[in-house]
Amino acid sequence: MMDLTLLTEKVRAVAIEAGAFIREERKKFDWNAVEKKHAHDYVSYVDKESEKRLVSSLNELLPEASFIAEEGSVPQNENAPYCWLVDPLDGTTNFIHNNAPYCVSIALRDQKELLLGVVYEITHDECYWTCKGSASYLNGNKIHVSQVNALEDAFIALGFPYDSDAYKPIAIHLVDRLYGYVGGLRLMGAAAVELCYVAAGRFEARIEAFLGPWDIAAGALILQNAGGQVTDFKGGNTYHSGRQVLASNGKTHTELLNILGEW
Repeated sequence: MMDLTLLTEKVRAVAIEAGAFIREERKKFDWNAVEKKHAHDYVSYVDKESEKRLVSSLNELLPEASFIAEEGSVPQNENAPYCWLVDPLDGTTNFIHNNAPYCVSIALRDQKELLLGVVYEITHDECYWTCKGSASYLNGNKIHVSQVNALEDAFIALGFPYDSDAYKPIAIHLVDRLYGYVGGLRLMGAAAVELCYVAAGRFEARIEAFLGPWDIAAGALILQNAGGQVTDFKGGNTYHSGRQVLASNGKTHTELLNILGEW
């Protein structure tokens, strides 16, 4: 039987090592190294090299596992018993502009469910982690979602995805309904770590669509094991794809679903 606690500890070390590489590269980073994948969607050699290192290290830990990695460096094997979901640098635009936060995100799943999640936020040296049946932790301290239950007091993170044409109507609706009514709104630009911020009680909720599964797998498990809730915009469980993700402390979830349902 797999020892998930031990494996999670090893994955933490892998994430922190990749984060150290990214931190050092930021000190000498040059805009000329930036490539554009799509409109306003950037990638650099740092993303690609981080993914290469992560894939190599994770493959040593669990050779029988497949990969779903953002930069597509490894073909997916859907018949593999396990699968790593890897974002080698979530928040690339923040990284390029030397603006926090940005992170490394790693999750492992089997054919049925997520088994572990690790998110390492590089600029503040914060490592979040959990595994199946465990609590969630930040740098060794147990974390839990906030107890805020009134939306007027809620601090909410929004995400504006690269597919602006498709998402703009939803974004306008959310800003119209939430701005001036909730306790505060923020746009931070790094979905994986923002889910962890909800888990740690720093936000009450985070809302975005058109993400990838690598963006949300680790953070979703960390949030759920910290007492939070993750669904799609209709309250279902299709959030695993990243297509629609409403993440909350659970206490604000129903009201936010109602607001999303108005659109």
